[in-house]
Amino acid sequence: MDDVAQAAQTIATFLQAFTTSSGLRLRFRVKARSLKPRNADSAEISGSTPPAEPVAKDGPRALFVEFTGPDTPVLTARNGEVLNALEHIASKMLRLEPNEQDRISFDADQFKANRDRQMQESAAAAIERVRATGEPHAFPPMNSRERRMMHMLLSESGLPTASSGEGPGRFVVLYPKGADTSAPFNFSAAGDTQPPPRRHDTNQVRNAFRPRY
Repeated sequence: MDDVAQAAQTIATFLQAFTTSSGLRLRFRVKARSLKPRNADSAEISGSTPPAEPVAKDGPRALFVEFTGPDTPVLTARNGEVLNALEHIASKMLRLEPNEQDRISFDADQFKANRDRQMQESAAAAIERVRATGEPHAFPPMNSRERRMMHMLLSESGLPTASSGEGPGRFVVLYPKGADTSAPFNFSAAGDTQPPPRRHDTNQVRNAFRPRY
């Protein structure tokens, strides 16, 4: 993503088409920021307005998309599935490599920011539990971004972690020190109930995107 201004315009055009065709009452803002904290300057575009030239000239830069409007609950339902899907499509449009996935982030009414705080609290509670019981702890299924974040949060404890499961049901497991993380996680042995797979209500999704007249 060398040309951040062009990338921002590509995302803005995509989101303008999405909001228009879906009939959802949404507004969006695309911000291009340097990932370096010392570069606080940013370029910003809203709706389909052409972006300004990013002012940060050094270091990698990222795109941050913020949604507001009456229909943001559609984006954040089911742990933000639609929001994450839009972010995934955008990353594919920009042809980002797996190690560049953090170069773009979508949020709606601070949903992801609040979710990050919840994950921090969940990680802290799991660390305390595993240290106290000596038993592994399995988190609910998460998308790839949240799994990466959870691994980072848990790494500060010095306890081993691993991902288990497949597809949308993939989840993070925190193990006690010295545990074997290479074997598949055994819910029965750990005394946990297997996290339920994410369910998709086809009719509800279809109705959410039905044009309003």
